[in-house]
Amino acid sequence: MPTTKEEWQLIANDFNCQWNFPFCIGSMDGKHIMLQAPVQTGSEYINYEGFFSIVLFAVVDANYNFIYVNVGCQGRISDGGVFANTTFKHFLENQKLNLPEDMCLPGREKCIPHTFVADDAFPLKKNIMKPYPGTQEKGSKKRIFNYRLSRTRRVVENSFGIVSATFRVLRKPMLLEPKKATIITLTCVHLHNFLRKSFSSRTSYTPPGIFDIEDLDGGTIIPGQWRRDQNNLTPLARIGRKPSLAAQEIRDEFCDDFFQSAAGKVPWQDNY
Repeated sequence: MPTTKEEWQLIANDFNCQWNFPFCIGSMDGKHIMLQAPVQTGSEYINYEGFFSIVLFAVVDANYNFIYVNVGCQGRISDGGVFANTTFKHFLENQKLNLPEDMCLPGREKCIPHTFVADDAFPLKKNIMKPYPGTQEKGSKKRIFNYRLSRTRRVVENSFGIVSATFRVLRKPMLLEPKKATIITLTCVHLHNFLRKSFSSRTSYTPPGIFDIEDLDGGTIIPGQWRRDQNNLTPLARIGRKPSLAAQEIRDEFCDDFFQSAAGKVPWQDNY
């Protein structure tokens, strides 16, 4: 995980250049890793879908590399409990990640923090942006915000998909106890990063077409090859929460002002 403000800023620059979402420093999500029923654990590892699992929580950069992972939380624990048990949450809430200072969006006067993007399984916080709930009218500000956040958050979804498609041990219930399954999962994550960062293996590991592709003229998404393979990584449950006023105001700064401005708008966003 980055340790300096400069390293975080490089990630933010990549997200802004590649996904048009400024001040984003990571895309986060969690998945259930399926297990065979562990010995003498009762219902401890049974998740909301009714099967045994451990949870993989991850934060990914704009280039599909994992920058933080936490593996091994029991499947029965809620999404909020999974996130609460991570050192990432502790460091984030106690301002120990050494994030860049709050800044103003281009053309704006209100300073806002750098943020991570997530889905409805996570809380809306000052440093965590999630979609507006419900179905929004096409062309509305909230619908546009949800689209802009979704295309940014898709990075972590693709990273999980590539890992599952490549390391087939993740495609079916692991016949291992939770501790060994945790080690295997962490190994897959480390191998993914190694193969992605190695110039000699990057193309063979993630060939053209493996990730979702976006038509930049119209914003149309072409599903990546990994989506056509079997994938047993199950998402965390989505649970509504009451966010703080400060977090809502930061989300509104993106939604109501910046993504509607000449500096922040992308040509095709009204199509979604």
